[in-house]
Amino acid sequence: MFQSATAAGLPPFDVEHPARRTLALVLNAPHSGASYSESFRRHSRLGDRALRASEDVDVDALMRPAAALGAPLMRANFPRAWLDVNREAYELDPKMFAGPLPDGVNSASVRVAGGLGTIPRIVAEGTEIYRMPLAAAEAVHRIDTVYKPYHRTLRALVEDTRARFGIAVLLDCHSMPSAARRGSRDRPDIVLGDRFGTSCAPDLIDLAGSVLSRLGYRVARNRPYAGGFITEHYGQPGQGLHALQLEVNRALYMNERSLARLPRFARLQRDLAMAVGEIGEAIAAGMLAPAEAAE
Repeated sequence: MFQSATAAGLPPFDVEHPARRTLALVLNAPHSGASYSESFRRHSRLGDRALRASEDVDVDALMRPAAALGAPLMRANFPRAWLDVNREAYELDPKMFAGPLPDGVNSASVRVAGGLGTIPRIVAEGTEIYRMPLAAAEAVHRIDTVYKPYHRTLRALVEDTRARFGIAVLLDCHSMPSAARRGSRDRPDIVLGDRFGTSCAPDLIDLAGSVLSRLGYRVARNRPYAGGFITEHYGQPGQGLHALQLEVNRALYMNERSLARLPRFARLQRDLAMAVGEIGEAIAAGMLAPAEAAE
């Protein structure tokens, strides 16, 4: 029997559309899903708190005021521990599954080796998720019924944006722990990733970094996060498609133990909306070459 993506009654993902489309941006929160189905819980050896270690808690809520300025916001409701859409479709670890997997599986990727493939073996804290191997058909079911529809929807949003504005910017929104490991040095407030200059025009990441720095945030680029599959796959600057990954330090807005929002959550919402607004205005003013002019 196949595991359901979310708790009963909730779609695997949804899109919030603004009252008016005024920005050439699409916002995406692929790891903020917090709906854990009973079937997933039964197959997992972990409790809810441990499962949530991989979750980008409240990132969709952080970005909602920014999206309200005039851009769609796509968000996952299924948890990242169940399926990670920021991977290739078939980055799978054969050791996790009983029975043969489909042809073309990428089992040799670094992400699979680390336990964080399309269907993760571990949560972010390194703990094994499942009590026993999953049926190979379960992997195919999750990819066919959730992964592929998610990317079809995201691609349609990006293409529609480019058709409307001549250009499209995908802002892929994530959060990161405040420290890589206990006792390690604190991370920056925000990390912007453009796959080391390949997924968007330099002017775009320059502007994003400048605005966020002006607002008082410590901003880094590409380290430790340069962008995953989504940033790499959707970022095609020569075709008028730009992708930029945004990683927000969780200590800015939440208690990392209890997962409760901090009082400064609202300020971060406002600041991120200001940054998105300035980026949208710069695009409208011609900062990026439209698709027709890009080669």
